[in-house]
Amino acid sequence: MNFALPSVDWSLIQAFLAVAETGSLSAAARQLGASQPTLGRQIKAIEAQLDAELFHRHAKGFELTETGLALVPAARQMREAVNQIALTAAGQAGRLEGTVRITSSDAISVFHLPEILAHIREVEPQIALELVPSDTSTNLLYREADIAVRMYRPTQLDLVTQHIGDLKLAMFAAKSYVARRGIPADATEFLTHDLVGYDANPAMLEAMTHFGLPVTRDSFKTRCDANLANWALVRAGCGIGFGQAQVGRADPSLQEISLDYPLPLLPVWLTAHEAMRQSPRIRRVWDLLADGLRKVIAADAR
Repeated sequence: MNFALPSVDWSLIQAFLAVAETGSLSAAARQLGASQPTLGRQIKAIEAQLDAELFHRHAKGFELTETGLALVPAARQMREAVNQIALTAAGQAGRLEGTVRITSSDAISVFHLPEILAHIREVEPQIALELVPSDTSTNLLYREADIAVRMYRPTQLDLVTQHIGDLKLAMFAAKSYVARRGIPADATEFLTHDLVGYDANPAMLEAMTHFGLPVTRDSFKTRCDANLANWALVRAGCGIGFGQAQVGRADPSLQEISLDYPLPLLPVWLTAHEAMRQSPRIRRVWDLLADGLRKVIAADAR
């Protein structure tokens, strides 16, 4: 007797993977640019097609069942295959030559983009790349850059945006600082430590206050708005600071500081002017950038 395996639509696999990686319908909907009810229907549909429960539903979100957990590696492989099909097709279309100018934050430009841009140069040698590291908002409408990697969603008209995913943030201190001051056991002790923060930029102060840590500007004994310099101050032992989780965990000079407080995520958006997005070379670089950044975010999720 022959048994037919269920055929599952890619959109349902995509929905399953987004909920599995984000842990909630709302976060998955934002990632895919879909509505929360649509994602909910898609999850029910794939569970019905597979005749299996893939998630435990909780008040705080969705947790993978044993079956769902087993499906994640294959679903990720399927996503990679779909991306590769799209990238291969794009690479065969039109003449792909010229220059593409990319802007991103200093941290993303240093820690993540070099490897991605090296791959783009390898597969598209006729495309020249210009990288503009900057923590200010380069104006895409006036061609100061062709593509921007943003840590927020731009709202200007005539811009095309795509949410690639979210990077985790964590607290770190140099091992030399920990040897000198120890590790805070709780939030109360944490506030007695030396903290490294921003100067004029209120983002860190506002985030910590929002999550219930009663800090003021004076709580940060070392302050700098330049992200790479701020990170260098943490690595040098000035105190406890904040940075991308995977970057800090890969640094042998740092120790992660864990407290029972949630930290905000760092969203990653690709942005380009709507008209420029139609250029074959810019579209090709966009797709390769998105593919590379998704791999960064996937590594961050593990």
